[in-house]
Amino acid sequence: MSSTQQLLVAGGGIGGLAAALAVARAGWEVRVLERAAAFNQVGAGIQLGPNVTRILCAWGLERELVAVAAFPDRLQVRSALTGDELGVLPLGRRAFDRYGAPYATLHRADLHRLLCTAAVRQGGVQLRLDRTLASFHDDGRAVTLTTDAGQQIEGDALLGADGVWSRARQQLVGDGPPRVTGHLAYRAMLRQSALPEALRTTQVTAWLGPRLHVVQYPVRRGEWMNVVAIVHGPPPAGAENWDHGANAADLLRATGAVCAPLRELLAAAPAASVNPHAWRLWALADRAPVRAAGQMARGRVALLGDAAHPMPPYLAQGAGMAIEDAAELARALAMDTVEVPTRLARYAQARWQRVARVQARAIRNGRIFHATGLARVGRDTSIRLLGERVLDVPWLYGG
Repeated sequence: MSSTQQLLVAGGGIGGLAAALAVARAGWEVRVLERAAAFNQVGAGIQLGPNVTRILCAWGLERELVAVAAFPDRLQVRSALTGDELGVLPLGRRAFDRYGAPYATLHRADLHRLLCTAAVRQGGVQLRLDRTLASFHDDGRAVTLTTDAGQQIEGDALLGADGVWSRARQQLVGDGPPRVTGHLAYRAMLRQSALPEALRTTQVTAWLGPRLHVVQYPVRRGEWMNVVAIVHGPPPAGAENWDHGANAADLLRATGAVCAPLRELLAAAPAASVNPHAWRLWALADRAPVRAAGQMARGRVALLGDAAHPMPPYLAQGAGMAIEDAAELARALAMDTVEVPTRLARYAQARWQRVARVQARAIRNGRIFHATGLARVGRDTSIRLLGERVLDVPWLYGG
């Protein structure tokens, strides 16, 4: 393979940086084009299952991961209405022993910074800010990206990692905008030291209620807590502008008559947050599961992460699937004797069925988490009776 082979990456988020690092490790040069004028990852949390931490450790990032992550000892499911514990999935040592890698929870900015630092250290990666993909042209021999400012950049392949509202996808697949789900995510990042001791946590807790659920878990070595509350409601104006300020009173009204411990946690958020407005609001959008490899790669252009397979956060695998994509893309592009379009086709063929399964499971989980009436009673009973057997996901975490 010629050392001049270059991958253009549209999007400098977690998926784009993971791809840059992985593909640079495979011997390619990479140019990452990020639309923002500065890297400024919003304060939200990410859960990484063993299927994902295994990849980061294989890339030599175990020490960096340990320095910024928390490693919860268990996942607990509770009723949002009564506070009763419904079931528990042991994590910690048990997850490592079963899957060969830990279950980690991180601040999104920490993971972004970790990948960015590793990509720059790897060499062969250029980061260019304030560059937005407007269009591309694939002539069969190379692909040319045109930015909003009219700059043209040529490479051997283009990777669209530009998120759920991907412009690369619109030109490549042309299947219209993502669907707005009708679910709203309120997120807050809290200092655990500023919370009453009874509200602090070292575990992942999922509170399930009718038409809502709340997830909380530690980040930054346990010093901070990420809280996300997902409720039903109309999206704010401009759903594509995904980050909005939110009012704590609106959230408390939306969650309604939840149990006292959960209501205390939500009410305590403003005092424990460093942000003027503790809560940020996202309108969730997704797509139907991928139906064929051709939705992820055509010619010299491929898609990755949310651009390829956006999914609701009900399996905590959005970032994880992007990192898995990056690892598979690097394996495909390392096939020196194969033409680039064939390599990208092999990447898509290796990934589309797995990501479709994860998308479908995430969508299904959303219905289960927010169940009402008899369905909610049946859900709670099943978790109580089966516990770990319904909470663990061996086909996913085993890779």
